[in-house]
Amino acid sequence: MWSRRRRLTLAGQFLVLQLVVVAVVLVIVGAFSVQQATASFADDRGTQMRSVAEDLANTAVVRDRIGEPDAAQSLASPINSAVNLSGATEAMIADPTGRILSSSDPRVIGTRAALGDSGVREGRAWKGDVRTRNGHFVAGHAPIIDDNGELVGLAIAEERYPALSTRLTESADELVLYLGFGAGLGAAGSWLLARLVKRRTRGLEPHEFAMLADHREALLHSIREGIIAVDTDARVTMVNDGARTLLDLDGDVVGRRIGDLGLDPQVVDVIAAGGDSQDVVLLVGERAIVFNQRSASSHGRGIGAVTTMRDRTDLVAMQGQLSSNLSITDTLRAQTHEFANQLHTISGLVQLGEYDEVTSLVGVLTRRRAEITDAVTQRVADPAVAALLIAKTSGAAEAGVTLTLSDGSRLAPTTPRTSADLATVIGNLVDNAVDACKGETSPAVTVELTETADEIVLEVRDNGPGVPEQLRDAVFTRGFSTKPDVPGGRGIGLPLVRLICTQRGGTVTVAHDGGAVFAVHLPKASA
Repeated sequence: MWSRRRRLTLAGQFLVLQLVVVAVVLVIVGAFSVQQATASFADDRGTQMRSVAEDLANTAVVRDRIGEPDAAQSLASPINSAVNLSGATEAMIADPTGRILSSSDPRVIGTRAALGDSGVREGRAWKGDVRTRNGHFVAGHAPIIDDNGELVGLAIAEERYPALSTRLTESADELVLYLGFGAGLGAAGSWLLARLVKRRTRGLEPHEFAMLADHREALLHSIREGIIAVDTDARVTMVNDGARTLLDLDGDVVGRRIGDLGLDPQVVDVIAAGGDSQDVVLLVGERAIVFNQRSASSHGRGIGAVTTMRDRTDLVAMQGQLSSNLSITDTLRAQTHEFANQLHTISGLVQLGEYDEVTSLVGVLTRRRAEITDAVTQRVADPAVAALLIAKTSGAAEAGVTLTLSDGSRLAPTTPRTSADLATVIGNLVDNAVDACKGETSPAVTVELTETADEIVLEVRDNGPGVPEQLRDAVFTRGFSTKPDVPGGRGIGLPLVRLICTQRGGTVTVAHDGGAVFAVHLPKASA
């Protein structure tokens, strides 16, 4: 056996509550019906009692004998006739003071009639309710006027109100019909509503709702990653502590449109998109945040989208360093390959005894290396950037691409941080340019590096196919690449360039002029 009584389900409780409400309404309707029946009885029978009293007051016998000593006997006949003909409970004749002279009930003769608020003594007929020691009556009063126009008595007819059971019985037909129809309609509506509640709540009970809500809150606020959900109208339906911290949200944001929260337009576009997106890297304040979004649906109907976000500032910095290291590694590999070929050539000449040719070759190689170094260092005074450009020249040469630093390039020494950021930007843009044009006839890449008092301007152009206009935004999206998978990931270089530029308050754009032209404006002081 159960140790305790089983609780009613939510739908059951709702059904019982609705049935109680219906029962209360039916009681009120019943009471209203009884009141209506009582009011109808008072109006109809009150008019009848007044008519009886007026007829009795206008009877010649009553007017002639009301003042006689034997009025009780002489007036009994017309009084009894009035009672028999009208169905009144009592009829009586009283003097002008209200003392009863004759009545259908002999026991009240000599007592005072209950006149209530009747104006009959002022000469006016009246109908209304009176209460006597015998009960509650509806009464009609009429003045008895003699031939001289003087008030000589009062004619009174009264009918007792029927009992409550009688009034209910009299209105039973209509009352039963109305109450039955109302009860049936209320019960059917309550049952349907209970079924609807059960279906909408998926059979869950209130304590289960509370438990789900508690678990949901605990789960959301214990996750380090940010989570924000919006409905189909881009209104925030849920946000956890991680999202508040990453997006710098203050106050109550639930129920507000995502566009009204003062967020960066790019962040608003990602969260309000309502579709599916992966690993979208955006800069929010000083944080590099990775966004992932999934659309949400219920029973096949879209209800919004859920966006998760992770702080990847440190990871992006590490990716920048890794990208630079990979670029240096590739450059060293290219130089090693180039030197190995040159050493093999020198070794072969030595073995052939062509020492003059060895001397001539070494001189040519030395002059070529010096020319490359001088061409860069005379224009770029920053050691790290100059070294990167020299190394990239060798790497491009191995790929069959001519890398040239424009004659108008000028760069003074910079701060270590600016130098590191600039090296990352140049390295990624040059690598992309070399890859883009190395399949062309006479492939060439030109780098122009200038500066003003406030910013450094970099332009990298190639003679490759260029970037189609419809892809000029997509190339800066993490994961987008036209190249096959490579070690270290794919689609990282250009997003990293844009991220560095954005972090420093600069810009990067791409255009087409005989090939791709990437223009970077990098403030000297970081934003």
